[in-house]
Amino acid sequence: MTRSTKAERQTYDVVVVGGGTAGLSAALGLGRSRRSVLVVDAGEPRNAPAAHMHGYLSRDGMPPAQFLAIGRKEVEKYGVEIVSGRVTKVEPDAAGEVDVTLADGTVVHGRRAVVATGLVDELPQIKGLAERWGHDVLHCPYCHGYEVRDQAFGVIAGREMGAHQALLVTQWSQDVTLFLHQVEELPEEQWQQLAAAGVRVVSGEVAEVLVEEDRLTGVRLASGEVFAREVLFTATRPKPRTDMIPGLSGDAVTETPFGPYPAVDEMGRSRIPGVWVVGNAMSPMEIVVSSAALGYRAGTMINAELTFGDLARAAEERRAGGFTPEAEREVCEATTAERRHGLG
Repeated sequence: MTRSTKAERQTYDVVVVGGGTAGLSAALGLGRSRRSVLVVDAGEPRNAPAAHMHGYLSRDGMPPAQFLAIGRKEVEKYGVEIVSGRVTKVEPDAAGEVDVTLADGTVVHGRRAVVATGLVDELPQIKGLAERWGHDVLHCPYCHGYEVRDQAFGVIAGREMGAHQALLVTQWSQDVTLFLHQVEELPEEQWQQLAAAGVRVVSGEVAEVLVEEDRLTGVRLASGEVFAREVLFTATRPKPRTDMIPGLSGDAVTETPFGPYPAVDEMGRSRIPGVWVVGNAMSPMEIVVSSAALGYRAGTMINAELTFGDLARAAEERRAGGFTPEAEREVCEATTAERRHGLG
């Protein structure tokens, strides 16, 4: 697939970077619109450590890998090409279209590009925590809270959100302990809410996650004190995988409590010409079902943008060729009359 010169580069209507939920959903909308689409997938979905995904109507409880395998088959029915690879650069050209460079040197061209590369959850540096991620160390109660309901929860406070997560998970368990870890103080309002919710608060840095027989049993503080817990919720620092897009600075990004994310409009169009960003690559808050919706909407909007852009150029060429509005109307009316005659 490698192309050595610009003339040899394969050109697609749209190149989708990332073959997770958002990327495949964008490809589905585009494939059904009869667009030529290439999906480049590095095979690193955010929810890979999880045994099951939840909150997606009709697919609740399905393993993420199975969900994506079904999605691949669905989009391939519409002629979408899917290749394994990592994209290193998504760069607009002078015409507002996009060159996409892969790690192996392959360069493909797209009239538009959709970046759906998701994000990386940067976890607190606590011994044993990363090994339990997606099992009994969790982040999103909407994704996994029901499955661990009524167990003994521990929550590691995050610098950005403080006690927010501990307060939220009280809907799933009444046995919640908040470990302040590296957070020195909380807003007064959160102290009041914690007291009202019956959440216990423990000061001191968490040093280790304790595990016995492949299940979490508690945490050990740096002081040596041990607290028995069955489930841990922890805030992460979600970092978008968007390093392949040059120019993401200034008004091209939106500042969030977790750092900068690409600025996009309600359809997913970024400030970088020809580049759309969907799913967790543009927001840390999206779950599987919302990522699917965002991807599909972007795909259909890109199709509309390309369709009407092509028609505008074609109409301008006809005007330049001397066709007047009156003449164009006559052409349309004549075509309609011919069709009616044929039906008669």
